[in-house]
Amino acid sequence: MTNFHIRFGTEVADALRAGRPVVALESTIVSHGLPRPDNLLVARQIEQTVRDAGAVPATIGMVAGELVVGLDDAQLTRLATVDGVHKLSVRDLAVAAATGADGATTVAATSAVAAAAGIGVFATGGLGGVHREAAQTFDESADLVTLARTPITVVCAGVKSILDVGATLERLETLGVSVVGYRTRRFPGFYLTDAGFDLDWSVESPEQVADVLLARERQGVHHGGLIVANPLPVDQQLDPALHDRTLAEGLGMLAREGVTGKAVTPFLLAHFHSATEGASLAVNVRIILRNADLAARIAVAATARRTDSAA
Repeated sequence: MTNFHIRFGTEVADALRAGRPVVALESTIVSHGLPRPDNLLVARQIEQTVRDAGAVPATIGMVAGELVVGLDDAQLTRLATVDGVHKLSVRDLAVAAATGADGATTVAATSAVAAAAGIGVFATGGLGGVHREAAQTFDESADLVTLARTPITVVCAGVKSILDVGATLERLETLGVSVVGYRTRRFPGFYLTDAGFDLDWSVESPEQVADVLLARERQGVHHGGLIVANPLPVDQQLDPALHDRTLAEGLGMLAREGVTGKAVTPFLLAHFHSATEGASLAVNVRIILRNADLAARIAVAATARRTDSAA
């Protein structure tokens, strides 16, 4: 294989040519974040949620070394059902392509590919961040530094609560990544509505996010990402006491079994699913569907703003 260009799915290519709203979606949630067979069902639900809100879904992944923006259903099924799918960050993309690998893109890789493809809005569940004990391990997700240099809007439920949330917010500030709460001044913690940290800024509507994006474009000063932190309603979050107990158990298991690096997050998410008897999975699905809906509405509003400003 020598043609390593990004390939666009037909629906996505048509939408980009026509200037219609498009939302990028990651594939790691399909291959590594959710158990089979729920993963494929949820992946299809996410795409349909984007369509229902007026945008075109562009799930990004790698199939047999080919980087695809807008996986079709057969490709999505392959990444959801076959073994040996690699978890690809930005640094892995070229190597995986050259070796003909199947791969699922992380938040970092999806952000970078989406921006390169001309897609400005991305929906995910929760960001990666600074891991606990990072002062000793230097374990920090590539999501953060990628967002510092990638002009993408990421709709998420904050960072995963299994991480060091406070340290992650400090790193985002240092890296110059903009963070706004969606109808909140408190930073969410993925499964939890409130991770315990204040935010400087909040936005009240998709149209207001679109205004932020237009201002950034017109100013031409800030070229990093924008995080739109979209918390679950309190009555939809995982029970906080159950969350804290499950997290403590999972962290103890990590230490005993020597799990490190990029294996940490899938390990802990699997533990949450097992220990909460599926309750965390239901919360995870609510998170990504809510974020997909909001991201699509932001993409629609941003497209309208660009059209209006060009008139």
